[in-house]
Amino acid sequence: MNIDFTKNTEGLIPAIIQDVETKNVLMLGYMNQEAINRTLETNKVTFLSRTKNRLWTKGEESGHFLNVVSLALDCDHDTLLIQVKPVGPTCHKGSDTCWNENNSQTYGFITKLENTIRERKEKATSETSYVASLFEKGINKIAQKVGEEAVEVVIEAKDSNDELFLSESADLLFHYLILLQAKGYGLNDVIQVLKNREK
Repeated sequence: MNIDFTKNTEGLIPAIIQDVETKNVLMLGYMNQEAINRTLETNKVTFLSRTKNRLWTKGEESGHFLNVVSLALDCDHDTLLIQVKPVGPTCHKGSDTCWNENNSQTYGFITKLENTIRERKEKATSETSYVASLFEKGINKIAQKVGEEAVEVVIEAKDSNDELFLSESADLLFHYLILLQAKGYGLNDVIQVLKNREK
């Protein structure tokens, strides 16, 4: 690894620590060549502590290690991205990240949509919200709606109208997310089942 330590007078480079599963940034630390060597030897992230003025393996006291999955050097050769599997919270104050955020898996717009469905379920009325009206009608109606949308996806898959196929696919996904919440689950629960099946 051709690392450029010359841009920092102390001979250090920043190391961004990212959870390999959630892709969330957990913390930022600094490394010299010795810290990098120790990290590679032990597969546990080790920094040069500027306050302790010594090598410091994250988790050496708490047991909350950062187990290394991969290291990547940026285009300027002066910053590391280290993907890890964290053991416990990362921040010394007890939070998942050093920005006091939960290290939970999110899926961008899909997570936003799940949150909107949850809000409509809890706060909206059937007069103002289609989602709230489905929840009011109960699980049988929601399950029936998912079935109808699934049939429509199959029908459109056999035709050549891509726009209709994608539209029906969106309807199916939307109603499936509603069904998951009606059963007390979310997309993360389904993804965990798929991960458990991975070989």
